[in-house]
Amino acid sequence: MSPHKRLVEVTETIRSRSRVTRASYLARVAENQLSGSARAAVSCTNFAHAIAAEPAHDKLVLRVARSANIAIVSAYNDMLSAHQPFARYPELIRDAARSVGAVAQFAGGVPAMCDGVTQGQPGMELSLFSRDVIAMSTAVALAHNVFDAVLCLGVCDKIVPGLLIGALQFGHLPVIFVPAGPMTSGLSNAQKAKVRQEFAQGKLDRSALLEAETQAYHGPGTCTFYGTANSNQMLMEIMGLHLPGAAFVNPNTPLRDALTRAAAERAAAISSMGTEPTMLAQIIDEQAIVNGIVGLLATGGSTNHTIHLVAIARSAGIHITWDDFAALSHVVPLLTRIYPNGEADVNQFHAAGGMGFLVRELLEGGLLHEDVRTVVGRGLSAYAREPWLDEGKLAWRAAPAASLDQTIVRSVAAPFSADSGLRLLTGKLGRAVIKISAVKQQHRLIEAPAIVFDDQDEVLAAFSRGELERDFVAVVRFQGPRANGMPELHKLTPALGVLQDKGFHVALVTDGRMSGASGKVPAAIHVSPECLSGGAIGLVRTGDMIRLDAERGELEALVEPAIWAERSLPPFRPQPASLGLGRAIFASARSAVTGAEDGASILGLDETVVPVANTPELAASLVS
Repeated sequence: MSPHKRLVEVTETIRSRSRVTRASYLARVAENQLSGSARAAVSCTNFAHAIAAEPAHDKLVLRVARSANIAIVSAYNDMLSAHQPFARYPELIRDAARSVGAVAQFAGGVPAMCDGVTQGQPGMELSLFSRDVIAMSTAVALAHNVFDAVLCLGVCDKIVPGLLIGALQFGHLPVIFVPAGPMTSGLSNAQKAKVRQEFAQGKLDRSALLEAETQAYHGPGTCTFYGTANSNQMLMEIMGLHLPGAAFVNPNTPLRDALTRAAAERAAAISSMGTEPTMLAQIIDEQAIVNGIVGLLATGGSTNHTIHLVAIARSAGIHITWDDFAALSHVVPLLTRIYPNGEADVNQFHAAGGMGFLVRELLEGGLLHEDVRTVVGRGLSAYAREPWLDEGKLAWRAAPAASLDQTIVRSVAAPFSADSGLRLLTGKLGRAVIKISAVKQQHRLIEAPAIVFDDQDEVLAAFSRGELERDFVAVVRFQGPRANGMPELHKLTPALGVLQDKGFHVALVTDGRMSGASGKVPAAIHVSPECLSGGAIGLVRTGDMIRLDAERGELEALVEPAIWAERSLPPFRPQPASLGLGRAIFASARSAVTGAEDGASILGLDETVVPVANTPELAASLVS
C-alpha cells in the first residue's frame, strides 16, 4: 500500500526543517567515508598499540587489513538484569567474526544505570544525564579509528539512545544493535501493581512487597513490562538497526545465541570491506525517524522517547518536534495492549505475533516507510518476519498472518483505538505530553484545584497524612532538566492510583518525567519551559483551578489574566543534600542542558552540526 498522506506530509515537513543541518551532517560523514580498512590509515606505532594483545591469528588478520575489524561497545554490568547476559557476548561475537574471516575487538564499555534501582532515590537525578555520558563514552571507544563496523550491546532506558547518539557521530560505519532479550515471565504485572497499591495504603508490610517484587523481577533479561527499555527494542527493530525479530527473544537460549552470532557475521558483510557496505548515516534518515515515531505511537510506548528520539534525530542533523508526534498520533492506531496499557507482558506480545506482525500491519496500512535501508538490506518488509531455528540453523519465516491473541495485538483494520495513546497538550501552562493509552475515557478530562509541590516526597507525605482525599491536580515543579536532572516520578504512581480508585478526580502536572510504565492516572509531563527556565508552571498557586483535557489537547490554569500577570516565579532553593551521591559532578550539565522538547541534551548537538566545504556535493554523494 502507498504511504498514508499524513506520513508523507510529516516526513516532508521534517525534511524541509532539517535541510541545512542534515546536509551538514551527511557531508561530515562523507568526509570520513571509508574505501578500505580504517586501520590502514593509522601509523605503524598506532596500529601496534591497537593489536598488541590480540591472539596470533587475529593479529595476522588485522595486519593483512583485508577483513573487517568489528568494534564491540557494551553496556554490560551484572547488576542490571537486562545487561547481565552480555557477559557471554564478546566470545560469541569473536568466534562468529572469525568464522567469516573478520576480527572483533572489545572497543569500550559504557555506563549503564538501572532506573528500577534508582527510582525515587538520589541517583535518579543522574539518570537522564547518563544518556549523554553514554554517547560520549561510545565516541571515546570508537575514536581509536581502527574499526570497520560496530556492534552496540545495550537494552535499557538511557543506554540505547546514548549508544545510538554516540554511534551517529561515526555515521560512516555500519552499526548493528544487539539486544539481550526479556526475562521470562514472573508475577503478573497486574498483580505487581495491586501489591504496590496495597503497600502504599499500609495494607501490606515491606516483606510482602519485597516478595512480590522479587517474583516479578526474578532472573536475567529485561523487565517484562512495556516501559522505556522494551520501547527501545521496538525502536531499534522498526528503524532497521536490529536483525529482524531480535527484540524479544529470551536470553541464554539457542535462538538468542544464534541471533548474536548472526549480528557479528552481518556486521562484517555490511562493512566497507564486505559485500553490502551500509553506513549508519544511510539507515538513520528522516524516514527511519518517522518510522520510529509511528512504532512508538502504535504500541503506546514510553513517553521518554518524546525526549530521546528528539536527541537521536538531532545527532543525525534531523529536527523533529512534539508537533510531529501529535500530527502522526491522530492517524496512527493503537495496535497493542501491553502493561501498563494492558495486562500482557512483552513475552506474551512476542508469542501473539510480536514485532513481525506489527510491522506488517503498519506497512499494509501505509503507516510506515517501506523503502528504507536497514542492516539486512533495502526494504522494511524484511522485518515482517520472525527468526527460528531450522534444524539448529538460524532462519526467518513470515510472521503470523493474524494475531494469535486479540487481547494483546490487533490489526490496523480492528485496532484498540483509531488513534494512538500520545497527546500534545498546550495552553497557559506551556507545552506538555501525556500518554492516555492506559487512561480510561472518564479520566481524560480533569478540572480540579491545584496543590503545588516542589518534589515528589512532599506529595507522598501529604498522602500519608490523609490530606489528598479529594479532587485535585498535583503540580510538581522544579523537576526539569536544569533543576535536578529531570528524574522520573514513578514513585507517585501507586499513591495517585489509590486516590483515583477511591473515586477522586486526580491528575499530575509536572516539568519532570514519569517512568515508561506510567499508566492509568492522567499525567501532563515534560511541561516546557520548565519552572527554572521561567516556565508558567511556576506561576501556579495552590487553589488555582487547572484544566487538563487530554482529548482536546488543553493544559490551562483557569486564573484571571490580571491576577496571572501580577505573579512572579518562586525562588529555587536546592537543598545542600542535593549535591551528594555524585550529583555535584553534574552541576555543569544542569546549567548547560537544553529543554525537554529539544532533547534535554548537554551535547550541543545543534552547535556540532555545522556547514563544511562542498556540503551539498558531499551529502549527495553519500545519499546516492
